[in-house]
Amino acid sequence: MSTEPSAHTPLYDPKTDGRTYAPPLDSALARARKVLEEKAGANIHDHDEMLRAAVSLEMRLRQLVAAIDEDASQKQQSGDTRG
Repeated sequence: MSTEPSAHTPLYDPKTDGRTYAPPLDSALARARKVLEEKAGANIHDHDEMLRAAVSLEMRLRQLVAAIDEDASQKQQSGDTRG
């Protein structure tokens, strides 16, 4: 008898979750650094801590990528070719 669940719910589903909020790039980077610092000490043997860390990191990474994409799009629209 299997103990595996028959279905799962993904952390993110673009069909149902919609567009990710894109904060300003400097803000997204600061938030990502903060959550990295907060979760660095999580106990790898504690399932709940690992779950909270994974969700927090995924959310901040998704926002950081959205902010980078938005920043690149704005630069492209303005004709700014500097990296």
